[in-house]
Parts: sequence; C-alpha cells; structure tokens
Amino acid sequence: MKSRESLVRLKEFQVKEKQRQLSQLQLMMSEFERMTKELENQIIFEEKKSGISDPAHFAYPTFAKAARQRADNLQVSIRELKVQQDAAELALEEVQAEHAKAAALEERDNGQRMRA
Repeated sequence: MKSRESLVRLKEFQVKEKQRQLSQLQLMMSEFERMTKELENQIIFEEKKSGISDPAHFAYPTFAKAARQRADNLQVSIRELKVQQDAAELALEEVQAEHAKAAALEERDNGQRMRA
C-alpha cells in the first residue's frame, strides 16, 4: 500500500528531524559550557592581576564582574537547554515508537502481498 509507505517515510523523516534537534541542543549546551569555562579562567586571571577576589569589594575589577554575570547567564541558559533536551528526548522516543509501529504494519502488509 502506498499510504503505508508514505507513512513510514514520514515517520523516518520525523525521527531524523528530532535527532537533528536533539543534536543541536547538545551542541549548544557544550558550546555554552566551553564559553563558561573560558569566562571563569578570565575571571581568575583578572582577580589575580588585581589581587581582589571578593566581588563585593568596591575595587573588584569591572571586567571580572561583567564576565561573572555572563558566566551566570550562560549557566541559566544551559539549565533551560537541559529542560528542552529532556523534552526532545521524550519526543524522539515517541516518534521512534510510531516509526517502528508503521514499519511493522508495512512489513506485515508486504508479507500478505507476497503470499497472495
């Protein structure tokens, strides 16, 4: 049946799309983590250079303060992406199950046609 073949192809496309989305989320998270580590290294350098490591100190380096804020914002973004990743993983599992079901139905139909 053509409609079953179309359904299977549609489900394959959906699985690939969900995998691509999940991969993009993981890539973004790893990039944000790398940027956070880089900012933390810059903060440490600035604190050593100025000799002040207390962010509440009046002479705390402005660059370190700004870098700390950016690093904190990246951590928030990473947490939000983790939530999106969990949702994407669930959606991928659902689409994979639908694909497996459609593929099984198509295989069953092909088997019946062969016997006929």
